Amino acid sequence: MASSKDYLNFVLEQLSALDEITYRSMMGEFILYYRGKIVGGIYDDRLLVKPVKAAINYMPTIQYELPYEGAKEMLLVNEVDNKDFLEGLFKVMYDELPVAKPRQKK
Repeated sequence: MASSKDYLNFVLEQLSALDEITYRSMMGEFILYYRGKIVGGIYDDRLLVKPVKAAINYMPTIQYELPYEGAKEMLLVNEVDNKDFLEGLFKVMYDELPVAKPRQKK
């Protein structure tokens, strides 16, 4: 099941106070970037983030989910309605996120 553009727009609105939030569409889902680093994505209308230590410590409840079959587990963010929580989550995660690899040109 692909994610809806409406859900993407809702999440982007929740994160609108942060600079440099971008996304890329990939096979019906959306990869989210914060200041050039991959934070997570929207999969089946669920916000999932990378399971870095800062995110695990920040979230009140931890629930791991698979974004798609064969992928590594990610953290499900249940508090998408809470703007302050989401902004704080992305901020605390930033330093632990790896730098995105540049895309190779064909």
